[in-house]
Amino acid sequence: MTHMPLVALVVDDYDPAISFFVDLLGFELAEDSPDVDSDGNAKRWVVVRPPGAETGLLLARAKGDSQISTVGNQTRGRVGFFLRVDDFDATYSRLKGAGVEFKGEPRDEEYGTVVVFRDIAGNLWDLLGPAA
Repeated sequence: MTHMPLVALVVDDYDPAISFFVDLLGFELAEDSPDVDSDGNAKRWVVVRPPGAETGLLLARAKGDSQISTVGNQTRGRVGFFLRVDDFDATYSRLKGAGVEFKGEPRDEEYGTVVVFRDIAGNLWDLLGPAA
């Protein structure tokens, strides 16, 4: 095994999720292709990733009640995603100014500066910067 290329993130709809990750967080839109699901219904294969990263997020539109119930709660209220940035202060200020919802204030830990934020679906992320 060499790496994990994708992690699925269940979302309500593709375009608002793309806008959040690409326009707000600064991810790259790596792929947005038409596709079909196992039942032959139209869907899209949408992958976003931080610039230069190998691992991306597969934005998967929820289908059916079971999947819809997981939108924003894939990790059952725990932080399940982690975004490391080089310039924590600039990124935090930019995201806060753009209306991203943060839970609490940034704090310094042994591993770096950290603050929790919600993505467009409601999932919790750690925004991580270098250690002070």
